[in-house]
Amino acid sequence: MFTKAERLISFRNLRPKKKEGFLKVISIFSFLGIMLGVAILIIVMSVMNGFKTELTKKILGLNPHVVIQSNSFKIEDNFIESLKNKIQNIDISKTYSGEGIVMSNDNAKGIIIKGIDLKNKKGLNFLKKNIIKGDLNKFDKNTAIIGVELAFNLDLEVGNKINLMSSAFVTTPFGGVPKQETLTIAGIFNTGFFEFDQNFVFLNLSDALSIFDKNEYEQNLEIYLKDPMKANIIKDEIQKLNQNYFVYSWSDLNKSFFSALKVERNVMFIILTLILIVAAFNIISGLTILIKNKTKEIAILKTLGLSNNSIKKSFFLTGFTIGLFASITGIIIGVIFSLNIEKIRNILSSLFKFEIFPSDVYFLEQLPTEINFYSIIIIFIFSLIISALASYLPAMRISKMKTFRALKYE
Repeated sequence: MFTKAERLISFRNLRPKKKEGFLKVISIFSFLGIMLGVAILIIVMSVMNGFKTELTKKILGLNPHVVIQSNSFKIEDNFIESLKNKIQNIDISKTYSGEGIVMSNDNAKGIIIKGIDLKNKKGLNFLKKNIIKGDLNKFDKNTAIIGVELAFNLDLEVGNKINLMSSAFVTTPFGGVPKQETLTIAGIFNTGFFEFDQNFVFLNLSDALSIFDKNEYEQNLEIYLKDPMKANIIKDEIQKLNQNYFVYSWSDLNKSFFSALKVERNVMFIILTLILIVAAFNIISGLTILIKNKTKEIAILKTLGLSNNSIKKSFFLTGFTIGLFASITGIIIGVIFSLNIEKIRNILSSLFKFEIFPSDVYFLEQLPTEINFYSIIIIFIFSLIISALASYLPAMRISKMKTFRALKYE
C-alpha cells in the first residue's frame, strides 16, 4: 500500500529537526490527546457495562423472570402442564401481590404485599439469601418478613406485631371498610436496594389471598428461567398459548431504568469522543505546519519525479501513524486501568479522604467494570477513522502546490 520511499519520508517527518521543536510539541500533544481519549472511552464504557451487568443481576435476584397474571381468568392446571412441556428447565410457582398499608407504633406506610408459596424454592432461596434477622423456619401462617428500611422507619424488630390493611373492602353494618389483619414479624431482609427494602412485605400465600379477599384461582404464576435473558422470547410464547392472561417479563418492569442506562451510555460515548476530535485538530494543525515548512523539500521531491499522490500518501502516513500508535497505547492503558479500577478507587479515596463510590447510593459494594471486546474494537476503529480524516485533509493541500513557485527563489 505504501512504497519504501513513502515510508521513509513519513519516518523522517516523525523525527523533526531541532529547529522544528514546535512541531514536535504538537505531535506529542496529538499523541497524548488521542491516547487519553481512547483510554477514557474504554474506562467509561467498561464501568457502564459493569453497572448494567451488576444491576441486572441484582434485579434478577429481586424479580421473577416472567409473571403470568390471571386477569380475572382461572389459570388451569392443564395450562401449567403445557407450559412445563413446551418450555424446558423452568420453575413455576404460585403467588399474589397487591398494594396495602402497614401500621405500627402510630406510624403508617404504603407498601406492596407479596404472597409466597412455601413450596416455591426460588422465592424461599431469595429470602434465605437476604434475611439478616429472624428465622425463615418460623415464616408460616400469620407471619411476615419485612425489609430492613421499613423496619428502621417504623421501629420494628423480629417478634413485633404489625397491622396490614389491604385495598380490598369488606361489608359491615356501617359500610365498607378496608380488610385488616395482624401479623407477627418472622424476619427482616436486606437486599441493598433502598426502594425494595422499604416497600415490600412478604406473607404466606394463603395470608396474602385472605387479606386481599381473593380465591385460589385468582393467584398468579411466577416463572424462573435457566437463562433470564430469554425472558421476552418466552413471554411471547406463553402469550400465544392463552391470550386471556396478562404476561410480562422482568425487563418490562425495569424498561425505563434500562432505557435511561442505555441513553446515558450512548451520551457518554458521544461526549467523550469529542476528546478524540479535539486531538485530531492537533494532527491537522501539526501536518499543516509541517507541509508549510517542507515546501522546498516537497518541490524537490516533485522535481525528482515523485508523484503528487506519493507525497500525499507519505504525509498522510505521518499523521495516521501518530493516531495508530496513540490508539494502541490508549487501549492498553484503558484495559489496565479498567482491570484495576477498584484498587485505584481505594487509593484515591484514602489519599483524598473522600468516598468516590458510596455503596449506599449505587447499591453496589465496589465499582463494577466489564471489559467488552466489541466495545474496544468499535472505539479503536472510530479512533482510526478520526485520525485518518485528520491526516487526509492537510495532505490534500500538496496537490495545490506549484513546484516552480516553491523553487523560484532557491
